[in-house]
Amino acid sequence: MKMACLAAATALAMVWSAPALAQEMDHSMHQGHASHGQAETAEIPADDEHSAHGAPTAHGDHATHQPPPEPDPHAGHAGHSGHVMPEQQGGHDAHAGHDMASHGGGGADDPPERPVDPVALSGPAHAADLFHDPAEMERVRTAVIREHGEMRVARLMVDRLEFHGGNGPDGYAWDANGWIGGDIDKLWFRTEGEGPFGENPEQAEVQALWSHAIDPWFDVQLGLRQDFEPHPQRTHAVVAVQGLAPYWFELSAAAFLSDKGDVTLRGEAEYDLRITRHVTLQPRVELNFSAQNVPEIGLGSGLTDAEAGLRLHYALTPRLAPYIGAQWEGSFGATRRYAKADGEDPSRLALVLGLRFWF
Repeated sequence: MKMACLAAATALAMVWSAPALAQEMDHSMHQGHASHGQAETAEIPADDEHSAHGAPTAHGDHATHQPPPEPDPHAGHAGHSGHVMPEQQGGHDAHAGHDMASHGGGGADDPPERPVDPVALSGPAHAADLFHDPAEMERVRTAVIREHGEMRVARLMVDRLEFHGGNGPDGYAWDANGWIGGDIDKLWFRTEGEGPFGENPEQAEVQALWSHAIDPWFDVQLGLRQDFEPHPQRTHAVVAVQGLAPYWFELSAAAFLSDKGDVTLRGEAEYDLRITRHVTLQPRVELNFSAQNVPEIGLGSGLTDAEAGLRLHYALTPRLAPYIGAQWEGSFGATRRYAKADGEDPSRLALVLGLRFWF
């Protein structure tokens, strides 16, 4: 009985192991066939960097791919662990001789360079003309260009229109300017003067200037100045620079050449110190110089006269501000002597009441 059971178990084991044995024998036969002939001529050196790769990983950077169920038919050929390279098979690589960079017009990251499709240039210059009246769209485009850089605007600023009262006769003074133009070029005019009430002005002038922006803060100006007082009247050529200095100081410097050959200079500076939203304190200084003596109009050489004032503005609206303040003015050198000879006070301190407005 024991012998019968042992024989049955042995038979069952042989039947179970028969397929595996047959597969092993078949595999060994293939290996023997592959090693015949070609294997002797394609022996892989022991130090080949791919020698540690087995047949399933013979495809280089595709080593993570699952190996085929059948043995590699190219096993034993020269190349990467038995994989036959294209040049070894007598064929050629599909990309052989191709310049990969040339597909991008010079670089892998460059877009291709192709001529513009003529169809893209066949339509109107402005696509909106396809849907709207071209004449109306042209008017709209012109308005947009004007309002965004070519707009012409104008302003009139009466900086000082004031009453002077103090030692000596009461008087009046004005200082106004305005301009019209664009961001870069403008036509400016200025006028200023002063005098006692009931009499002709002691000094009155008008300037017409072309103003050109040389940077965002300063303009250079060229033009003419006409003096109506004092007599005899004079006409001057003007070269000036004006603008906004750092810390918001408003500066102006001008040189004048009269039709008589007289050269004079003028410098002005003022600063608006904001105290509250409505109240502003404005100090102001003006200096005048002459390159020569001009006795017929009471000017001596050097520093001729100066003004220094302090005005407190209260803005009723952004465009209208009454003010109160004080101003000192005086003359120097030969100009002072000419003033005394004419019976004028060469130095004066006055209370000022005035109005500043613009539109």
